[in-house]
Amino acid sequence: MILYNTLSHKKEEFIPNVEGKVGMYTCGPTVYHFAHIGNLRTYIMEDVLEKYMRYTGLDVKRVMNITDVGHLTSDGDTGDDKMLKGAKREHKTVMEIAKFYTDAFFSDCEKLNIKKADVVVPATTYIDEFIKVTQSLIEKGFAYEAGGNIYFDTSKIDNYNVFHNFTEDDLEVGVREGVEEDTNKRNKADFVLWFTKSKFDDQELKWESPWGIGYPGWHIECSCISMKNLGEYLDIHCGGVDNIFPHHTNEIAQSEAYLGHKWCNYWFHVHHLNTSSGKMSKSKGEFLTVSLLEEKGYDPLVYRFFCLQSHYRKGLVFTWENLDNAKAAYDKLIARLASLLKEKKAGDTSAEKINEFKSRFDSALGNDINTADGLTVIYDLLRSDLDWSAKKELISSFDTVMGLDLIPHAEKKLSEDEKANSDIPDEVKALVEERTAARKAKDFAKADELRDKIAALGYAVKETREGTVITKM
Repeated sequence: MILYNTLSHKKEEFIPNVEGKVGMYTCGPTVYHFAHIGNLRTYIMEDVLEKYMRYTGLDVKRVMNITDVGHLTSDGDTGDDKMLKGAKREHKTVMEIAKFYTDAFFSDCEKLNIKKADVVVPATTYIDEFIKVTQSLIEKGFAYEAGGNIYFDTSKIDNYNVFHNFTEDDLEVGVREGVEEDTNKRNKADFVLWFTKSKFDDQELKWESPWGIGYPGWHIECSCISMKNLGEYLDIHCGGVDNIFPHHTNEIAQSEAYLGHKWCNYWFHVHHLNTSSGKMSKSKGEFLTVSLLEEKGYDPLVYRFFCLQSHYRKGLVFTWENLDNAKAAYDKLIARLASLLKEKKAGDTSAEKINEFKSRFDSALGNDINTADGLTVIYDLLRSDLDWSAKKELISSFDTVMGLDLIPHAEKKLSEDEKANSDIPDEVKALVEERTAARKAKDFAKADELRDKIAALGYAVKETREGTVITKM
């Protein structure tokens, strides 16, 4: 498998530290609000990556955090804790907010066929681990206390700017958004490992520590959760492209300072979902959720299909028109599969032909998770002269990676069509068969006359690529 490694800025062959086994870490949500569909694009593409690894026979252990404390409204360690902000907004406790939005997140994931991580860790359950690693960083000379907080000293490492994706202006305050500089820092790129009561007196969640009562910074949690569950050598770390700086940059700095060696070999970043007004963001006050898509009549898997039509390293523009186009394409694909299951057309069953499609799908997904090319293979498979049972088996196999429920949805449609067809009067069915024969004989005048007779009985008949469709008017 070839993957683009954000750390090296090039495609590389993916080689795990231990043959056949993969340690995979994905940044989880900060559970202060619903996940918007831009957030969920990242989780969809990470899901495809994990499922493709499993498809190839790799033994994957994926770990994900749940941020229920420590993530401030600015990634540069300023503003309110996002969890506290959510609690104030809804007049609930922080833990009530965390429980509600964690459940909502996993509900959205289930609707989108996103597999739950093997290990899910709320940050509040690992406080002792955060304190242990922070204490070690102080003892090793990589962290210091100032103004009641513990900071990581970025000047003590050789190459802080490991990704080379951000400018010196970014480093001036160590954030992606414009914020005031923290004067406690020795260096402007330094970041907080632990906050104490001296900074946020209204913080609801606080714990005893060697430096006073306080709570962890956002960046330390992912490092600790990953190292505790996946060991000192991580194969691949995933997240949105907006996590590259400062979050993932800081993770690398503190993890490698603590361990004394390289921590993670591959970094997989998914690009933004944009609207016509720019990047989707909760801070704008309005954002699109899976629930909103459902309210408007869209199957959540239509959104997954929409995401898979584009490469994960390209920005994707969301409009309702674009989603409607994806829905039309998805519905058409399901209809073609339903016809396949209905007609059961015999064809080629040769191992050579079957292996050709397996190889093509493997090449598509193995080339930096090219889901658009993977969909093309499925379309070409449907157009091929393979036997219907071979097509069904291959599509079921490919869909363990794509996660679109293709065969189950096709079987459901076939069942619904058969039920609808059973309610059509025999007189109408006879006229439809007569009309089909007239069309084959190119007697279009008679076909039109029969269509009018069918309409007079309250039914409409339409020819599609999938066959004749009869609907009640």
